[in-house]
Amino acid sequence: MTIARLNVLTCAGMLLLATAMPAAARADRFVFETSIPELQGAMGEGKVTSRQLVEAYLARIAAYDQRGPRLNAVIALNPLALEDAARMDRERAEKGPRGPLHGIPVLIKDNFAVAGLPTSDGTLALATYTATTDAFQVRRLRAAGAIILGKTTMHELAMSVITVSSLSGETRNPYDPRRTPGGSSGGTGASIGASFAAAGMGSDTCGSIRIPAAYQSLFGMRGTSGLSSRSGVVPLSSTQDEAGPLARTVTDLAIMLDATVGADPDDPVTKAMTERPAPAYREGLRPGGLKGARIGVLRALMTPEMMDAAMRDKTLAALEAMKAEGAEIVDVTIPDLDPTIKAASVIAHEFTRDFAAYLARYPGAPITSATDIAGKGLVHEAVDARLKQRAAVGAHDAKAYAEALAKRAVARRTILDAMATAGVDVLAYPTALQPPPLRGAEMFGAGTCMISAVTGLPALSMPLGLSINALPVGIDLLGRPFEEAKLLHLAYGWEQAAHPRTPPFSTPPLTNGKAPAPSHFKVRTSSEGPRAEVAFIFDPLNATLRYDARLDRLGNDNPVALTLQRSEDGKPGAIITNLLRPGQRKAKGVLQLDTRARADIAAGRLYLRLFTHAHPLGREEAPIPPQR
Repeated sequence: MTIARLNVLTCAGMLLLATAMPAAARADRFVFETSIPELQGAMGEGKVTSRQLVEAYLARIAAYDQRGPRLNAVIALNPLALEDAARMDRERAEKGPRGPLHGIPVLIKDNFAVAGLPTSDGTLALATYTATTDAFQVRRLRAAGAIILGKTTMHELAMSVITVSSLSGETRNPYDPRRTPGGSSGGTGASIGASFAAAGMGSDTCGSIRIPAAYQSLFGMRGTSGLSSRSGVVPLSSTQDEAGPLARTVTDLAIMLDATVGADPDDPVTKAMTERPAPAYREGLRPGGLKGARIGVLRALMTPEMMDAAMRDKTLAALEAMKAEGAEIVDVTIPDLDPTIKAASVIAHEFTRDFAAYLARYPGAPITSATDIAGKGLVHEAVDARLKQRAAVGAHDAKAYAEALAKRAVARRTILDAMATAGVDVLAYPTALQPPPLRGAEMFGAGTCMISAVTGLPALSMPLGLSINALPVGIDLLGRPFEEAKLLHLAYGWEQAAHPRTPPFSTPPLTNGKAPAPSHFKVRTSSEGPRAEVAFIFDPLNATLRYDARLDRLGNDNPVALTLQRSEDGKPGAIITNLLRPGQRKAKGVLQLDTRARADIAAGRLYLRLFTHAHPLGREEAPIPPQR
């Protein structure tokens, strides 16, 4: 952990956490997987206060961010959060709530300016860069009564989609802490997935909201270009950047959009919003949103060669489920889409210019440009080569830049024409083609993020549920300009019909303010003849299974194997691992269960089986009791 992180999180935050624990133990039941309307209802009925909600979320962060699964998703806590919440409680008592976000704690990605807190953009070089004013959307959230709980980790300079940085290190996925949460809004994705706040803010230049949403079973919206202000958000590309919310429910997403969407004189791209009515996304949600909808599917992006098999199976099953709810599924083919989309990205042309312009407009940073840090040992190795390349881009690329901008218009027209020809309301395609990479690995290919990013068309990522491998799967719905309400309506219809969200195993509810402790249990393989006895310790937060195995009553028989296996449909299934090598009579070890094996042990589908020379095909199964 860096000194900067210790200063911000430990000194300011841990003192605040320590004072929060007693009330947090009482309030945790109000915050785990709880929607904004439910939180608002509980406060309105006097069952809980905003201050107690803050305390409960802080307790969860203390239990799971740097302990337990160590998600490492929060980079800074707001030392004024409890004071702000108490003020909102007093205002509620005196005047009533401002609206649905009154007293609701939220988290903000660390490229948004939040007054009084560092705006690091995920880089060590900006660890001391403290904002003096709020970003436009943060200001809107405060005006709506939201409590800024703190800031979340992000991929350094927002330059990729795995969330690694020189300031915070690697962030973990609560559905499998061995894996990345996606990025660059990975800290927000992991935090909201783990119920560290009611909802959160991210930014998306090419998938940075939608990929973390898909990988944490969340809903995430990249709005139409010009829908929401980027003022006060450190840029990656002024043309492609969008900023917006991630949430566990469609209703929560709509509430956050209602609060943050609007014209901003400091971000001229939002001028179209001055001519549009005030957003009313939540009011537009109605049951049965899929009935009669025509959904165009880009199956060319879902071939077995391109897409993970388990994710593909889940996606195809979801499309059939949408059809059963009354949607018409239409296959759409767009020739030459991939090369057109790839040629239309302008990130490499704009980053250096836009980054320097931001630092000039909001002074106080120890650097003034990307060249101040490129090649100087100030960024993580995952970013170093890309930063050097982009910092070197100059005026000689003007022609290529102009060509990329022109390609954007071509790509947009191509997609809108294809939608019109097919007569579809939206296009659907996988948010991600592969599961979250293991930490330390890069993403597999470019994925699908650029379809929305280079056309400026809105896209909403929504969860489809967990695959057979117990990992979240998401799908993008892409719409026409400023048709976010339609996307929300369809997503709401899917949510109400499928209830696709399953919370992550690694961050369960706290009990008396504490995380669940490891469980200790023993399993014996047989009551007669050769026998294995295994003492287990199961850590439910990290999915580790410690074992101490011993064999007895072998007589003249010799051991061959002691296997850990899964049952499938009540029948013997595949061997997961062998706890003993041939000839061994005792052994100790630690197993790191993958997501599927973790789901199996929770459901009671794992068992032991002893193989010996006298029993070469194994003795009877010894089931492992369900562990949660």
